[in-house]
Amino acid sequence: MPGKCRSQRTVPFPRYWGSLMSSTPHRHGRTGFDAGRAGLHCSTPMDRPDEPRIADFEAARLTVRLGAISANFKTAQRFAGTATAAAVVKADAYGTGLAPVVPTLVQAGCDTFFVARLEEGLALRPLAPEARIFVLDGAQPDAVPALISHRLTPVLNSIAEIAGWSAAARATRTRLDAAIHIDTGMNRLGLPGAELATLAADHAKRLEGIRLVLLMSHLACSDDSDAKLNRVQLDRFKTALAMLPPAPASLAATGGILLGRDYLFDMVRPGIGLYGGNPQPAKANPFLVAVRLTARVLQLHRADKGETVGYGATFRIKRPSLLATAGLGYADGLMRALSNHGVGAVGGVRVPVVGRISMDLVTLDVTDVPGALATGMDVEFFGDTISLEEIAQAANTISYEILTLLSHRATRVYEAAP
Repeated sequence: MPGKCRSQRTVPFPRYWGSLMSSTPHRHGRTGFDAGRAGLHCSTPMDRPDEPRIADFEAARLTVRLGAISANFKTAQRFAGTATAAAVVKADAYGTGLAPVVPTLVQAGCDTFFVARLEEGLALRPLAPEARIFVLDGAQPDAVPALISHRLTPVLNSIAEIAGWSAAARATRTRLDAAIHIDTGMNRLGLPGAELATLAADHAKRLEGIRLVLLMSHLACSDDSDAKLNRVQLDRFKTALAMLPPAPASLAATGGILLGRDYLFDMVRPGIGLYGGNPQPAKANPFLVAVRLTARVLQLHRADKGETVGYGATFRIKRPSLLATAGLGYADGLMRALSNHGVGAVGGVRVPVVGRISMDLVTLDVTDVPGALATGMDVEFFGDTISLEEIAQAANTISYEILTLLSHRATRVYEAAP
């Protein structure tokens, strides 16, 4: 497939490569980071065509479709109408890889990003030198110098943080950009009602030296379009905006975008939708599949009725069965909670996970798969046949956790638009 690229297995691919990511094609037709430019001196099978590549023997693979992520960003922008779409790329772009994903989003027209941690902002800056980068965790005192020097915009969550950022502006004799987060019902981060009133009563003094570039809040129930709290939070947010100096406003993440025009304001913050997740699982997903997790079948074997499978003998076979053991386990991020509950797909046919998922392996009952089966064939655990929401429901969790728990032991393969 044109545009396909692999991360090199003989050079570790850390969570944040920053500017070390290179778009220079390798002579084997793949795109990855340049080990020489990164200061890494090594010999890799990819550079020696007479030797096999380690990737040829990978047990598990996470395929990330950069073209789909780009298309999903544009879909979010269409839903947003005249509002600006920013991209949420915290947690290593939801486990998909910051270094490949951010340039893809920049090329798609994204110029504003949200991360959670300071270190994520530091890693993101060289990938998007001209972008506005918001740091959701705020401006802790020891983070202030780095926020300023790397042009990162903190989302201030309390009166204390506002005071600290104002003091930094006075100390540096500059006006410093900031966003302010207003708590409208999450009771997590953001100014609660009492602090909002305090700020509103004396905002000119308290915001001295601060250029207010965004007022934001976050919806607690945007995954449910019928939740009454959505409207409550919307009304509280509008009230808060009327109390403070004029500034661009943002309330909606991916789910909020689908709640309607009232929730859009000036900026929306798509996250899970960029990576193919369905922000409102009760409705059809408007976003393309962007991530696919597969593993190779390492062994096929017959088992008789009455035998058991896996640790603890938690599954007893009810008929003569053909079992497939694949090279994926909880060390790769396949949650142990999927034991006896999850499914895989072989050639588009769903097959149940049987027995406990172990650190490196998972066993499936492939008795009902038509046609010849062989070791080396792929089993999908989510992607084209099994949605993120389906595997999340089986594990009694959410798609966000499924993605962000994935380890880097599975080979990352990045596919560009065809």
